[in-house]
Amino acid sequence: MRPLSDEFYNSPAQINALLAERNLAVQKKFGQNFLIHPELRKKLVLALDAEPGSAVWEVGPGLGAETRLLLEGGASVTAFEVDRGYCLLLNEMFAAGYPQKWKLVEGDVLRTWKTEKSLLDESGTAGAADANVSLFGNLPYNIAGILLGAFAENGMFFKRAVVTVQKEVAERICAKENSACYSSLSVLISSIYTASRVALIKPANFYPPPNVDSVCIRLDIKPETAVLPSGFFRMVRALFSRRRKTLKNNLEALYGAQAAAALNAAGISPNLRAENLSVEDFLRLFAVISK
Repeated sequence: MRPLSDEFYNSPAQINALLAERNLAVQKKFGQNFLIHPELRKKLVLALDAEPGSAVWEVGPGLGAETRLLLEGGASVTAFEVDRGYCLLLNEMFAAGYPQKWKLVEGDVLRTWKTEKSLLDESGTAGAADANVSLFGNLPYNIAGILLGAFAENGMFFKRAVVTVQKEVAERICAKENSACYSSLSVLISSIYTASRVALIKPANFYPPPNVDSVCIRLDIKPETAVLPSGFFRMVRALFSRRRKTLKNNLEALYGAQAAAALNAAGISPNLRAENLSVEDFLRLFAVISK
């Protein structure tokens, strides 16, 4: 089976016909919503700026609409797909035509991605500021924040990421200190990447349409990013765990009596709360605690 044409993905009727022919269905639990707007599909792929020969991890390729564009642009794609029926279809479309540039990882990405990272670690391309892997995908809304957080906490740093997430998640990722959306996820992502918005995507641009607005965001790795110890993320989560509590109270639960001295050495008031600190404040505090 050859890759489907770009026009195919614009038509819910054709999508339904193919799914019926293959005895497949759209499964809400997997977050399967197909982007049926051709210009948006191209805009998202172009935002990744994947050069020929570059490595791309694609989460949730679905029926391969953007996958085809990535492969035609010369990228090597490792796709993570949980739906077995879709996996069979994707391999039929891409395995023969792109034998050196196509790899499919079947199963729940939350469980399978670490094996792929291990392969990258062996080749020396993961976990560094000059990582040569990019991330792309329409992330399932129920795991988007969890997955991005897991990547960060486990040292899987991408050269660039272009991901579509629920608007609320995008707001948390891009939030700055002293805002209602600011969270531990904001700090984790901002400690590694510079975030920007690519596009607001209304439900009508998907089939079937989700119940919420979506936002495509781009994350560019900061030049100064280094592998952060897991203790940093543990500290950040602890400081946000009880938002009404002061930094001193939350930090004491983790580090005991040394909490007050650490805050003083970092030049941070113990009466502030986590949402008042910038990413630089968190990094400075952790540097003091690490000593």
